[in-house]
Amino acid sequence: MKKVEVVTTFIEYESIRELAQQDQELMEQAIAIRKNAYAPYSQFRVGAALLLEDGTIVLGSNQENAAFPSGLCAERTAIFQAGALHPGKRILKLAISATSDLKVTDHPIPPCGACRQSILEYEVKQAQPIEMFFMGAEGIVCYSPSLLNMLPFHFDAKSM
Repeated sequence: MKKVEVVTTFIEYESIRELAQQDQELMEQAIAIRKNAYAPYSQFRVGAALLLEDGTIVLGSNQENAAFPSGLCAERTAIFQAGALHPGKRILKLAISATSDLKVTDHPIPPCGACRQSILEYEVKQAQPIEMFFMGAEGIVCYSPSLLNMLPFHFDAKSM
């Protein structure tokens, strides 16, 4: 029997003000785009902002639908838009901010499993990490150097 230890590393920032200027601006765009979320069912609004290698920012917000699960999360809205409108451009960073109309979200809220899998596909395809910052409506911002850091046992094309 072989024992394997898996370690993931995250950095927590007390607030958005502790981030580098470029990262603050990316997170501020994620916060702003949350307002465009269509979330009449969950009352949970998420904004995502991607930084592409040429400096382009691609935004996304969650879009719900009464016919669950026909809606789409903010992260996948942004990443699929980047793939459709900016094919071949690498994604450098992803900022995510989530809030609820029903309660205070003052803790970091990471991407859901389906979004992690979708982000992973792009990270593996571009053979370069996608840095990720995520937070609630306020408070601590969590940083991960890559999606693989968040999903060390992953499923990709090599698995098939």
